[in-house]
Amino acid sequence: MVRYGILGFGHHGGKRLVPAFARAQHSRLAGLWRRDPEKAMQSAGRFGIEHVFPSAEELCRSPLIDAIFITSPDAFHMPDALLAFRHGKHVLCEKPLAMNTGEADRMLAAAQTAGVHFGVAQNFRYNESLRLVRNWVQSGRIGTPRFATAHFYFQAERSPRAWIDNPALACGGSLGDVGIHCIDALRYVLLQDVAAVSAIARSDDHSGGLDTNAVLALEFSGATLGSVMSGFRSHYRSFLEVAGENGTIQAENAMDVDHSVEVRLLRGGKTLENQRVSNADAYRRMLDAFSAWIEGGGEYAAPAADGRNNQQALDAAYASWRSGMRQIIPAGG
Repeated sequence: MVRYGILGFGHHGGKRLVPAFARAQHSRLAGLWRRDPEKAMQSAGRFGIEHVFPSAEELCRSPLIDAIFITSPDAFHMPDALLAFRHGKHVLCEKPLAMNTGEADRMLAAAQTAGVHFGVAQNFRYNESLRLVRNWVQSGRIGTPRFATAHFYFQAERSPRAWIDNPALACGGSLGDVGIHCIDALRYVLLQDVAAVSAIARSDDHSGGLDTNAVLALEFSGATLGSVMSGFRSHYRSFLEVAGENGTIQAENAMDVDHSVEVRLLRGGKTLENQRVSNADAYRRMLDAFSAWIEGGGEYAAPAADGRNNQQALDAAYASWRSGMRQIIPAGG
């Protein structure tokens, strides 16, 4: 049993992680630290968390904790991870890994020096919907994939995470928050990396200069062309589609963990096959997979070394938006 401490416990911790830990077989939520001590005590009492630590330092050095789950705002990911690594703790870090690829590289180097496991919490890699799409694509059900698209929108002004429109705390706007999930989902189902990015984005008076809506054109290493649409000002939607030479796979609500998802195989406008799956257990599966990786019992689907590729694509997207130029990502860079 791997004992976790959450560093930066907030809305996400209570809504998603506590229920996942309650169902986990190899992962236990043993402690937390929040920047607001009063809120920390309230969270511990509400969710029955045994240990509340007075500082991040004390959480990370505690012998009662084996792994740190970092859920703090993006700007704190690197210093929080470096603190955990100095104390020899394994780290599972929320996406995006850091504010930029340079920070991610510092984190990876520190994890290697410490000899610990380092993963990114790309929980959608444990969604049954994405697993099914990936299996259908890789088994040749639609032939060679030619096009792939992923969309993710929601109304961010209703989010309890007040920091997501603060450029001092957030890596980016809609792209950094949910667009990165789309990039990762496409990489995961295609088994290809992003080779080049062109971006168009918009901000508004309430976004702190961060993007509220964005569109990416992606060129993948396997010659598939892709697109991502992310947004902070539309009703919730997540969608994924891969079009091949022999058919198309579609999944409405592909990245939804609250409702069942129908995955469809189409050809000539007709549905040849459809399968309904549930993603409700994705967070629990992610936690137990990371614990198994720590204990030598399997591989974790989103190691931080792979998450760095998402960070590179995100950096390229923002560079393209600022410059108006297509950005090439060096292979193996």
